[in-house]
Amino acid sequence: MQRRSLVLAGCSLMGANALLSGCTTVSPPAWPASGVQADGTAELRWLNRITWGVDSATLAAARRVSRRDFLGAQLHPASAQGLPDVVQSQIDALALTQKPLETWVAEMDQRRRDADANVDDTAKKAAQQAYQQDMNQLARDAAARMLLRCLYSPHQLQEQLTWFWFNHFNVHQYKGNLRILVGDYESRLRAGALGRFSDLLIASATHAAMIRYLDNEQNGVNRLNENFAREVMELHTLGVDGGYSQRDVQELARVLTGLGIAAVDKPPVLRAALQPLYVRQGLTEFNPARHDMGSKLVLGVAVSGQGWTEIIDQLNRLARHPATSQHVCRRLAIYFSTDQPAPQLLAPMVHAFDASGGDIAVTLQAMFDTPSFSASLGRKFKDPMHYVVSSLRLAYDAKAIVNAGPALGWLGRLGEAPYNRATPDGYPMDEASWSSSGQMGARFDVARAIGSGNAGLFRTDGARPTERAAFPQLSNALYHEAIVQTLSESTRRALDAATSPQEWNVLLLSSPEFMYR
Repeated sequence: MQRRSLVLAGCSLMGANALLSGCTTVSPPAWPASGVQADGTAELRWLNRITWGVDSATLAAARRVSRRDFLGAQLHPASAQGLPDVVQSQIDALALTQKPLETWVAEMDQRRRDADANVDDTAKKAAQQAYQQDMNQLARDAAARMLLRCLYSPHQLQEQLTWFWFNHFNVHQYKGNLRILVGDYESRLRAGALGRFSDLLIASATHAAMIRYLDNEQNGVNRLNENFAREVMELHTLGVDGGYSQRDVQELARVLTGLGIAAVDKPPVLRAALQPLYVRQGLTEFNPARHDMGSKLVLGVAVSGQGWTEIIDQLNRLARHPATSQHVCRRLAIYFSTDQPAPQLLAPMVHAFDASGGDIAVTLQAMFDTPSFSASLGRKFKDPMHYVVSSLRLAYDAKAIVNAGPALGWLGRLGEAPYNRATPDGYPMDEASWSSSGQMGARFDVARAIGSGNAGLFRTDGARPTERAAFPQLSNALYHEAIVQTLSESTRRALDAATSPQEWNVLLLSSPEFMYR
């Protein structure tokens, strides 16, 4: 593109006010205050919130049924409805999917030990590098699978929630062997993404990825490690203002003693009295010899039970705590609706959460039914994941990419690479965290790569692709039928002035309106 076009697109990206401020701010679209739009675009904005971003198939499916029925199918997805064959075949071909998790862990652990034990320095370095490369590939396989599901799964709401819950129960791929574990951990969360919160909490807390990330395998009787217990209370359940004390953290850490990871298939040698208390679930192990069997007091209530049962009971109790419903509903509202959820939005969610025993689908239905949610449509700024996925869903519509590498690279450059948030709080979901001038400049570069049709998404051999501008031509039906209605007059004029399909594509994907959902 010519420099004139770059400046035009860049300033379109920043909003009209940016012309006076050097393209350093983003201006939100000036939609009407009501969720019922006079220009008939409420449907598209609603779909852009329920899904990762509208495409032709989604729009057609939504128009075949009522909004309530479409939402019902998203809240309660039919298991028989899977991915397109061409996408599923890509997932099936990934190395990660060729062996069970336990086999991968055992094999890679043995490779690491063998590499470290090599007495020849050159051979040792080569073996260690090969080990690290293969570990990285397993994590990339998991990320590619995640991205393909977000792009092409008919269960769009479930995939959005899978991303949300992984972020809520965050782990970092570069600790220990988590690069092997993150894919299975994500799958565990996906299975319960629309179920009960208590089940999600237990699934996270008893998975090897979380146990290793927050050091609970080092948590044993008379040598407490409080990391996991603190984050369970502060981030996963009650929230930082949830009314717990340091003493409560210590007591919960005592409850969690003995919950660790089985390094070998052979169970530990235990006294006869402890053997019935031993639990093994996949890579997760509860070793009663490492558990504090003494009396405990968590949040003012004496803990009953012993061992594994004690752990599960306390996690269930935390999941049902009133502070948890407030904390979790607020996180959901920020992700799906607005950076500053009003009481009118949160109150129905909290009531639904408590009344249903933490049923996520019921809680989301309550949120979607509020006028506050409708009023927020088109005003929620896209984090990088939403920006990249929505761009690809619009750009290539039903055409499946065969190389997720470029898209994963974009997410890394934009600061939201899968599984790569080092701290347990997860990536932020507010506009201020993602609307800097540097971020906007990087988004323009992503828009240019996608809009050119020359990003390498359709080649697996590293060669430059031959196709160009696979998407939006000026006659794009989805654009003329629906998307054009969501654009301001200034953006439409910029699109009309485009001198090539590629320039038009970039202007659309970098427009102020496309930054919001």
